[in-house]
Amino acid sequence: MLTDATMLAIAQAVAKGFEFSGIAVIVIGTLIAFAKAGAMVARGMGAAAAGSAAAGSAGGRDVVPAFRKTLGRSILTGLELLVAADIIRTVAVEPTLQSVLVLGLIVLIRTFLSFSLEVEIDGRWPWRGKASG
Repeated sequence: MLTDATMLAIAQAVAKGFEFSGIAVIVIGTLIAFAKAGAMVARGMGAAAAGSAAAGSAGGRDVVPAFRKTLGRSILTGLELLVAADIIRTVAVEPTLQSVLVLGLIVLIRTFLSFSLEVEIDGRWPWRGKASG
């Protein structure tokens, strides 16, 4: 049978794992966003050297939105993992009114950030349907 101390240690280890995963997702997503943007710019410059009409779109106008979308998605995913870590940590430790209020504030702030990022990435309110076409 597991003791309370063992359960607490397991819960804290799981929370640290979620925190590490959240940070890793954000860092790796950022690196992927930079790599994709670099590849798009390189393709655009190669097309410009060849005199292609597609050079303008790949060379600048499409790079920033693609970069922001990839970066935003990785931040959203990382935030969700960090919220999960906070929930586990708060529930695992003896929940006090103060720890629950702090968790509520953290979740509220991260929810607002997630909502803002979602609007920024998709360019529309979440309750509006995806644009057809």
